[in-house]
Amino acid sequence: MWRGGRSEVKKLAIITARGGSKRIPRKNIKEFCGRPIIAYSIEAALGSGVFDRVMVSTDDGEIAETAVKYGAEVPFLRSEKTSNDYATTTDVIFEVLDEYEKRGEHFETGACIYPTAPFVTAQKLKDAMEKLLESDADTLIPVAAFSYPPQRALVIREGSLVFRQPEYLVSRSQDLEPLYHDAGQFYLFRTESYRRNGNLMLGRILPFPVSELEVQDIDNETDWALAEMKYRLRYGRESRAEGLAGPEKSI
Repeated sequence: MWRGGRSEVKKLAIITARGGSKRIPRKNIKEFCGRPIIAYSIEAALGSGVFDRVMVSTDDGEIAETAVKYGAEVPFLRSEKTSNDYATTTDVIFEVLDEYEKRGEHFETGACIYPTAPFVTAQKLKDAMEKLLESDADTLIPVAAFSYPPQRALVIREGSLVFRQPEYLVSRSQDLEPLYHDAGQFYLFRTESYRRNGNLMLGRILPFPVSELEVQDIDNETDWALAEMKYRLRYGRESRAEGLAGPEKSI
């Protein structure tokens, strides 16, 4: 178990993988560059050496079997409440934490890792956890800078293009404040703060900047193809597990 930070605390990795993906059927175990996509998240969490437990929260037997095959735990399946289309990440995390508490296990720090996040690596998780524990923040979130300044966005009004914020009409891009978006890969949090705030986006949040090359929402087949292209560009034709150990939203 990893022992970074100011004190040793118990840490839980929760990989959220519901079985009912609509836009990309069987999304969470669909083959990505030669392996089920969930395998990348599991192996990154295990390889980081950070977590006392790496578990997959799912309602699906096939996903559970795949998760166990790649080394994760599936100590229980989701309830009906957290298996429907309206279940939120918060619902799932609370259910997992509560279930472990019933079993006598308490975790001071948690990670929510998405199952379709092949750009998450062991080193990123290790570095991110160290950064969180060395701070007094509640949460840490990977972010990526927008590639084009949102301040110079255009909108269509009455058939014409106009600047949404005309005060930036003549501003140089390099003079505008960089803006960031959630990378949609993982979230680290202190469980006490999370229970109090009830949301990963509340409290003091630390940024963990990542490259745009390593960020891709995967909501449809086009996104999937783009993610595979980026992955091969970043890591080569073979996957990390096949020899490129490099540095290391469906719920």
